[in-house]
Amino acid sequence: MGLTPISVNEFSAGTGLQREIAIPGMTKGVGLKELSVFSRQMATMLSAGLTLLKTLTILSDQTEHPKLKSILTKVTAEVESGTSFSAALSQHSKTFPPLMINMIRAGETGGFLDGALGTVATNFEKEAKLRATIKSAMAYPVMVLIMSLVAVVLMLTFIVPVFKTMFEGLGGGLPLPTQFLVTVSENMPWILPVLIGSIIAGRVWWARNGDKESVRSKVDSLKIRLPVFGMLIKKIAIARFTRNFADMIGAGVPILSALATVGSTSGNWVLEKAAERIGESVRQGRPIAEQLIQEKVFPPMVTQMVAVGEDSGALETMLLKVSEFYDTEIEATTAALTSLIEPLLIAFLGVVVGGMIIALYMPIFSIATVVK
Repeated sequence: MGLTPISVNEFSAGTGLQREIAIPGMTKGVGLKELSVFSRQMATMLSAGLTLLKTLTILSDQTEHPKLKSILTKVTAEVESGTSFSAALSQHSKTFPPLMINMIRAGETGGFLDGALGTVATNFEKEAKLRATIKSAMAYPVMVLIMSLVAVVLMLTFIVPVFKTMFEGLGGGLPLPTQFLVTVSENMPWILPVLIGSIIAGRVWWARNGDKESVRSKVDSLKIRLPVFGMLIKKIAIARFTRNFADMIGAGVPILSALATVGSTSGNWVLEKAAERIGESVRQGRPIAEQLIQEKVFPPMVTQMVAVGEDSGALETMLLKVSEFYDTEIEATTAALTSLIEPLLIAFLGVVVGGMIIALYMPIFSIATVVK
């Protein structure tokens, strides 16, 4: 256009109108699915002969997840400046789990980084499958509970007041169940906000204090002692513990380092502390099975399999067999619980809604007595 620029400023992506808006609590984090895909792709590229830096550059460019893309760009720059891959990942420990970092560190040291990444990908895929199984089993019960709660709130808010007006026209006293519903309906304007506020406050409190040891020690101990779900929660924790332990040993991670990591990956404080005590026992020169027997959280089958694995030099194989056994047990237990919960929830919904309807119609059933 015949114009001469007198100054040129470099434009940075993600600024101005193109800035990503992050709402606290609503930003999607990096999940197991993204990490497993990243690990699998990286293992494939490295085994095909690509250099680490070239692989990271390609993956950081093609990754669609915004947060993972940003982190991989930083990791690539750190590796390019001379930092080891595991050290670069450890600077983003909130995104990359300790299990992944330690296995990659072992792979770097032993010269089998592609194999370590393949093991990480398989581990995350199994964990993602386990979580998907549990979520799909809990989806129906949760939806039924939400529907029953919504139905109760709607009846108390809109239907009960209509019947209340009719009851007042009839005169006379109301049966106790009907009077209870009317009283709750009259107080709904403050009960509902208090209930919603309590739920929000509970979520905020848990987000701030849920990771504290004083809270986890009580909550996690209670979880594995629950009447029906406790055994399922315990099996899930043991499956994670044995699978991660086997994967780390297979990747060449020293047993003490592996025990220091797998406890936290189990997702339960009781197993985490048990892993610490087992690690201390191993540090003193005793076999793993010797301390494992003292930990009541582990069933005899687990301790026996570990003992056989130590004696035969096939600890990794035995741990994998234990994890596979518990994965199968979890699927069977989840299916059985789902089959049991469905009719119970339907009966619960029928009792709650049906009970409210009967309570509302009780004065009408005795209308002749009320009129007299």
